[in-house]
Amino acid sequence: MLRIYYKKNTRLAKETDVELLREIPMESLVWVDLQNPTVEEKVTIETYFDIKYSSEEESQEIESSSRFSEMDNEIIINSNFLALRQQGFDYCPVSIILEKGILFTYRDDDLKTFGEAVKKIKANPTLYVNGFQILSTILETCIDQDADLIENIAKVISELNKSLKATSEKVDEEDLLKISSLQNDNMMLRENIIDKQRMISALMKSSTFPQEYMGVLRIMIKDISSLLEHNKFAFERLEYLQDTFMGLINIEQNRIIKIFTVATVAFMPPTLIASIYGMNFKLMPELDWQYGYALAILFMFVSSFGTLIYFKKKKWL
Repeated sequence: MLRIYYKKNTRLAKETDVELLREIPMESLVWVDLQNPTVEEKVTIETYFDIKYSSEEESQEIESSSRFSEMDNEIIINSNFLALRQQGFDYCPVSIILEKGILFTYRDDDLKTFGEAVKKIKANPTLYVNGFQILSTILETCIDQDADLIENIAKVISELNKSLKATSEKVDEEDLLKISSLQNDNMMLRENIIDKQRMISALMKSSTFPQEYMGVLRIMIKDISSLLEHNKFAFERLEYLQDTFMGLINIEQNRIIKIFTVATVAFMPPTLIASIYGMNFKLMPELDWQYGYALAILFMFVSSFGTLIYFKKKKWL
């Protein structure tokens, strides 16, 4: 899918037909967005503007230190944006090029960040006159999305904490798996935030990015620092919950082992009595007792219950 945003009179207009690209004046172009495009669309854009998008494989292979480059009034950025899947977060590589005030983006997924950014642009179409403003809006929206994701994780952690108080003694395996999943999501979210922090820091050092927009970048850096603190706090809460759940599991296991230990010790005296009178010696006076069998059974019960009463008085039960 191809989206071309350009200035028309005092507003921002949108075109999706690649054949009409040549009819739009170059100085009016603001943003060219490729989302899972056809080969024809990609080749047409690259040929017409003399640019080269990084493929998804190339974006993933690029080292984090080489995701930003600048040359001859052109800024090339390769970044990973978070895509929310049914099973959790997933990385979506995005290739970004800023050349002569025009923003070029290439991605395979329909990212929520881009959708929300477009809504902001449509709400105030007269404010956006170049690609620098569009990129700033996309980054602002990404930070807002990350903040929402951190809040959602915090809500889930609070629910887990409440369930921990409610069940107290009963530990569910699903809760531990949920904590592990949240830790993984939180880690991916942190990596995404740090990636945007590096991108914005690089833009602040850029000689191509206009100075008039540096104030917005500084605010975003401060917001990112705040998000990282919240993200760190979420990690600490998850570690606390994990340790608490593991502690409850150990307590439950110790209780079970304690029950088996008490049962084993309680049946040791009866076993001893039974083993003594199970010996086949010729001279055993008790063999001639009229009530020998009943007395042996009685001794077994008394010794067993006596052991349990002793444990109870010692508060071992």
